Amino acid sequence: MVDDVRRELAGYPRQRLGATRPARRILGVLRSERIVPAGDVWHLGAILVRCDGPAAEGLLATGEILRARAEVRRGFAAESQRARAARAAAARRGGFAEGETVHVDAVPIDAARLAAEGASGPVGVAADGSLTVRWRRTGAAVPLRPYLTERIDLLEHPAPGA
Repeated sequence: MVDDVRRELAGYPRQRLGATRPARRILGVLRSERIVPAGDVWHLGAILVRCDGPAAEGLLATGEILRARAEVRRGFAAESQRARAARAAAARRGGFAEGETVHVDAVPIDAARLAAEGASGPVGVAADGSLTVRWRRTGAAVPLRPYLTERIDLLEHPAPGA
């Protein structure tokens, strides 16, 4: 199924996947945390589809999404804003272009966990054995393939004003 979805998405814009590299010392100098490129993905709501690699590792759960921004001094109304700005600056330091969308530390959908526990991230297994997806933890489960088809259709024909 992942290879079929990749073929359908081939002409659509991709977004970047990032991996966090913690702060560390190099020759006694502290190097700040960075978010470095880790591949390209297509964003389909609660699911990310890797553009390459084995099909078994092709689906990821959408995690933190941010835009890379240069670090600037500014006042913040909330500590969460400050933390988010620091993460955006880490992406910029890691090599992402200014304003580029980055999906950070996305979690792979684990086929073994699906088989053993019936769920991995937003993907689950229905009573009939088919795969389902939940947009959010408390949401209703919908069949995975129709969900992906709908999200691909939205890429092709975006809603007015989107």
